[in-house]
Amino acid sequence: MPSTVKTLHFLSSALVTSVSVGLLGYGMSTEWSYTTMECSGGGSFNGSAEVLMTLFNGTVVRDSCPFFGGQGEHFDVFPSLVKESAAPVVLHTLVLFLLALCLLCSACSILISLYNSVSNPYETYMGPIGVYVCSSLSACLSVVVLILFVVNINVTSMAEAFVKMFTTSPVELQNKSTEMRLGYYLIIPYTALSLVAIVLIYSYEHAAYTHRREQERPTEDAPKEIMMY
Repeated sequence: MPSTVKTLHFLSSALVTSVSVGLLGYGMSTEWSYTTMECSGGGSFNGSAEVLMTLFNGTVVRDSCPFFGGQGEHFDVFPSLVKESAAPVVLHTLVLFLLALCLLCSACSILISLYNSVSNPYETYMGPIGVYVCSSLSACLSVVVLILFVVNINVTSMAEAFVKMFTTSPVELQNKSTEMRLGYYLIIPYTALSLVAIVLIYSYEHAAYTHRREQERPTEDAPKEIMMY
């Protein structure tokens, strides 16, 4: 059976990772971005458009873009992006795929931590190494998600595509400005907690290694009087 200290460290790691999964799950269900842009068409009309989106759906609000506005028009992200250029849909698909991998890695980290809290599977992939690998992957992939989503919403024409779905006349969209929302920012504490899980296991491993080294201290450290006999 593992020691009490080991059990507490691995249970703490499982708890921290569980909290991170909860944050990520909630973040995936709430708003990720709010984009505004100016709308014009040959000088005959001027207005604005707003795009509020989650990972799976969103809302477009047009004000005189091109001829009327004020109403909120809802859309599903994937069916809308499939009709447009390939880059936005590929990047968005990659974001969702990486988030799913994050959840999978976190689930593995939780299971391995719980297994270690009741047994001693040292030096195997089901030991601390497994927690290091799974939690590291979760942290790294979540950072990639942060970068990809910002690139997709700011560099590609994803937001403009959603507005043009609801316009009946050719429009020119410019001066785009994007504000990240809660769902996006919840990825940051998820990343941090994944790293905390690693630190908890490493601190236990380091303390256990130091304790073993002290018990195996070589004989040259013994007093000379004892070594004479």
